[in-house]
Amino acid sequence: MTTIYDPKDPKYLDEADTREELTRVYDLCHGCRLCFKFCTAFPTLFEMIDKHDDQDAGRLTPAQQDQVVDECFNCKLCYVNCPYIPELHEWDLDFPRLMLRADAMQTANGLKSARDKTTTQMMGRTDLLGMVATATEPIADKVITAKPGSTVRKVMSKVTGVSAVRLLPPYAKQRFSTWFKKRPKVSLGNRQGRVTVYPTCLVEYQAPGIGKDLVKVYERNGIECNISGADCCGAPWLHSGDIKHFTKVAKKNVKKLAAEIRSGTDVVVPQPTCSYILKKDYLDYVGGPDAELVAKHTYDAVEYLMMIHKADDTVLDTDFPGETLETITYHAPCHLRAQNIGFKSRDLLKLTGAKVKLIQQCSGIDGMWGLRAGNEDISIPIAEKLATMIDRAEGEAVSGDCHLANTAIVEQTGRESTHPLQIFARAYGIADES
Repeated sequence: MTTIYDPKDPKYLDEADTREELTRVYDLCHGCRLCFKFCTAFPTLFEMIDKHDDQDAGRLTPAQQDQVVDECFNCKLCYVNCPYIPELHEWDLDFPRLMLRADAMQTANGLKSARDKTTTQMMGRTDLLGMVATATEPIADKVITAKPGSTVRKVMSKVTGVSAVRLLPPYAKQRFSTWFKKRPKVSLGNRQGRVTVYPTCLVEYQAPGIGKDLVKVYERNGIECNISGADCCGAPWLHSGDIKHFTKVAKKNVKKLAAEIRSGTDVVVPQPTCSYILKKDYLDYVGGPDAELVAKHTYDAVEYLMMIHKADDTVLDTDFPGETLETITYHAPCHLRAQNIGFKSRDLLKLTGAKVKLIQQCSGIDGMWGLRAGNEDISIPIAEKLATMIDRAEGEAVSGDCHLANTAIVEQTGRESTHPLQIFARAYGIADES
């Protein structure tokens, strides 16, 4: 029996070895039960084991093991709260990474359905989809923004595997990189930093307003901005078990980002899933000096700004002549919490004078898992729970770092949820170009 989290290990994709490790970890989790509240995967696991008088996890069938894997959407909150992780305990337990291994094992051994493979192929090609959708907007958006449950969405679901009932974020008319390249060159006075903005596919194609506000807020604080030539981080491939495609994407991005860092910049990322991938997963699936360099110099976009604020030799502008708010409800996304950097966005919003209510509840999206057809029965109740907490908070505005989670908030509450940098930009008096 082995504990293998290294994708380059020859036994990583071996089915028998993976299932032995699933049995070991399932047994430990059943004995602990600390994570019962984070998702349905754990209650499902515990119920299946409890049906046996001896409560032996080894009695689970492969199908039952895989049901737990299918219900895990890799929010990573169990890892954040687990007392038995490799850094802390000899049990060497990393449930999210084991789920990634199990997904990859299923893919490599032909255990995924044809439907599942088709959905992965569609969702994984985010750059291709983004380029086509922005080039054909508004035609593409008539399909994307069609009413959930409508005939159009049902047909699209059958073709793509994307849920017919979830609200989807629309595509923009102009890509973020196009706006950046066309804008007049900005001359900075007191330069306090130099960064490469890794916009992510969400900001590049669907929410360029986040990128625009990031650049303007940074430049107001003397931080020179360039944009990265790297592609989508590859999260849809990784979270679907297709590590062949993910590793191919990751290697290309590591090479490009490492070269950009060596030119004298840090990398800032305005979406938490993508920053997690660059900081953590590229180390596992690519490894080597370049991946280590990328991980060391990658920051969440607000994390970097708060670093400027806290440093002794730099100053963050805290004069807010624009629109400020008295109360803000801030949703902390799972993949940002999993980075263990603290609540930087909450602290940034507090600088504007607002009273900030922190919400730590998963949105049930986590990458794109919550948007796949067939996952609605699990993902929507999780989003509904988040909506209830937001409604109870009664904040003047709602804010969150993840654009997909923000879309789920709009879906469930009818209220717009914007990135913290956008609220910060309005407080500076920077005009909204969304």
